[in-house]
Amino acid sequence: MAVTGWDELELDKVTELISRKVVSGDRQTLAQVYLKRGALVPLHTHESEQMTYVLDGVLKVRIDDTEVLVRDGEVVRIPSGVPHQIEALADTFELDVFSPTRADWLPGGE
Repeated sequence: MAVTGWDELELDKVTELISRKVVSGDRQTLAQVYLKRGALVPLHTHESEQMTYVLDGVLKVRIDDTEVLVRDGEVVRIPSGVPHQIEALADTFELDVFSPTRADWLPGGE
């Protein structure tokens, strides 16, 4: 068993508008993600199923050809292998859960 405090983790600055803290286990990855208004995660796919829980803010999420707004207290499920894009319409704090683990987010994986 391992206990990790979010405050113990280094903030990974992905871009000027996107930062994250990541914890990974053997089969899943959990990430705190901070997106400033206007941040855009470009259209992409990955093997992992993704669940995004918006704690504060609002995201415009495009999954295939469908767009949805995801607000405080809402969760969006992004199936494995499906093209998706995310835009922050406000400063947003959210949690992402990925299964299987996002190997590309592990140290040395990018």
